[in-house]
Amino acid sequence: MKKLLLILLAATSLISCQFTETMVLNEDGTGRMSLSMDLSEMMAFSGEMGKDSTMTKQDTIIHFKDIFEEKKDSIAKLSREERKQLKKMENYKIHMVSDPDENKMIMDVFTDFKDVSEANDLMQGYQQAERYIPGSSSSNKDEDGKKESGSDIMNVSYSFKNGIFKRDAFIVDKEEHRRQVDSMKQAEAFMSSMKYKIKYTFPRKIKNSSAEDATYSLDGKTMELERSFLDYFKDPDVLDIEVELEN
Repeated sequence: MKKLLLILLAATSLISCQFTETMVLNEDGTGRMSLSMDLSEMMAFSGEMGKDSTMTKQDTIIHFKDIFEEKKDSIAKLSREERKQLKKMENYKIHMVSDPDENKMIMDVFTDFKDVSEANDLMQGYQQAERYIPGSSSSNKDEDGKKESGSDIMNVSYSFKNGIFKRDAFIVDKEEHRRQVDSMKQAEAFMSSMKYKIKYTFPRKIKNSSAEDATYSLDGKTMELERSFLDYFKDPDVLDIEVELEN
């Protein structure tokens, strides 16, 4: 989450920015979860894509497992706990779309799961593996296996049992969270338009939902809920939901 925050702080001149967390859940409990970040407007506004010769036109899917295999020597230098954390990312993929001519840049981190709890590390999927992703700001750093300073600030837990789906976001490091909130105060006016949206599709019609202001598809199986990113970062509980499906 800390890496995600740094990206957001770098985009304080952005007119609008939306992060979309999408889930498609199947009847057998399998599905796909993704976090999409569209940085196109930021690139167009700043002109960075036109200035950065390393930015090329691409539409590719990168498998974290392949990256980890390529970087196995540096990963071997990490602590056991860090290696264990990266192991959780093996089934994650990242879809990178960029076009300098069109000022387009979209990054979508996703995973196919057998149980929705496997998506619990989605929010850490990018920052845990960023230094191993070709072209990222950290891909040429930390090759000696040293861990960056700082810790994860927020995380999300997902569960689906007996027709009940739950999303529970929580603060991991309260002290670091407080410092980050304080550091964001001067940028709040610029970041006020940033949004965080969740869009979940279930195998059956939604019977009840704890989100009173959510919107629903005509078939009643898909729900969408949007919050200000600032509100979400300050209080992750604003996107906590519990959904009961019809039998």
